[in-house]
Amino acid sequence: MRIPETLTLIATCPMGIEAVVARELKDLGYADARTENGRVTFTGTPADICRTNLWLRTADRVLIKMAEFPALTFEDLFQGVKAVDWAGFIPEYGEFPVNGRSYKSQLSSVPACQSVTKKAVVEKMKESYGTEWFDEDGPLYTLEVSLLSDVATITLDTTGPSLHKRGYRKTTVEAPLKETMAAALILLSRWGPHRPFYDPFCGSGTLPIEAALIAWNIAPGLRRSFPSERWDFVPEEMWAQAREEAFDAVRDDIPLNIGGSDIDPEAIEIARASAKRAGLGSEITFTAQPVARFKAEGKYGCVITNPPYGERLSEEDEVEKMIRQLGRAALDLQDWSFFAITPTENFEQNFGKKADKRRKLYNGRIECQFLQFLGPLPPRR
Repeated sequence: MRIPETLTLIATCPMGIEAVVARELKDLGYADARTENGRVTFTGTPADICRTNLWLRTADRVLIKMAEFPALTFEDLFQGVKAVDWAGFIPEYGEFPVNGRSYKSQLSSVPACQSVTKKAVVEKMKESYGTEWFDEDGPLYTLEVSLLSDVATITLDTTGPSLHKRGYRKTTVEAPLKETMAAALILLSRWGPHRPFYDPFCGSGTLPIEAALIAWNIAPGLRRSFPSERWDFVPEEMWAQAREEAFDAVRDDIPLNIGGSDIDPEAIEIARASAKRAGLGSEITFTAQPVARFKAEGKYGCVITNPPYGERLSEEDEVEKMIRQLGRAALDLQDWSFFAITPTENFEQNFGKKADKRRKLYNGRIECQFLQFLGPLPPRR
């Protein structure tokens, strides 16, 4: 197998946080990170597949860009895919399913595009391996054919289940805020580990847990696995070295002041269990209480929260009441900053203050505003 030395990699992400992902990549040393809609492209090596999957907090997946070319016909698509040296990536025994999507393109039938892509890969691998049949009973190499405005992009998924699946949350718990988006909100705020952190609508604890992971420099992918760990061109020793470097980078000697509360005692129990699985059980204080009883300790802290949305008319009055209660609590915390992601148009009116900054983000498919009520920064040490 010919191991590729240089790869074009793509970190995918929700619309609106591309700049956050790009900043993460540049902080990791990838100076050529380039933002596009819903993705950031950068150059790396097989070892960087390990590093970025372990370290990226706000991206969904890390893909290898295998090819990109105009595709107005199925013949264009077939020949473009067949031109790739697939044997340099997928072994004879590899399993290689094909996913697909198409937008504003002549080739609008996604099943047909998937079928043509699969056939082209098979034909190329027949030539390379000198065989007519592939059992596909080995490691997983998931391909995607994506058509946008008649340009086909062919990618290979190194990540598997989305990077928001850190491994500390039970899969049965469906959180209203993905871990990747929670991390993005924290990175967009001015919070740092030397400041108090609180979420008065913490639900199952996503925001406080992500804050603690950031504070202690814990790589978010340390507690999970990836399909590329079984790939021949990303040797086991690369993964072992990347994990060892990540463990060595942990700074668990930093004192934390991180808390969260929620009116739902069951959610608080889930939050405590998740924090414990993340190795942070004794570092985050979770309390079952309504927002009206919210009081925070410390100076120059940050509230970062995802308040209830009140999706049904019967809930809207209750949500507005809770936002007013949060606004009253803020009056006693003049040196704190408040950050909230919300689709609620009258949030500022109920909070009793106009936001200093706002940013459009998508929580899943819900268009939201990330409202920022900025207090003073702590004095320089």
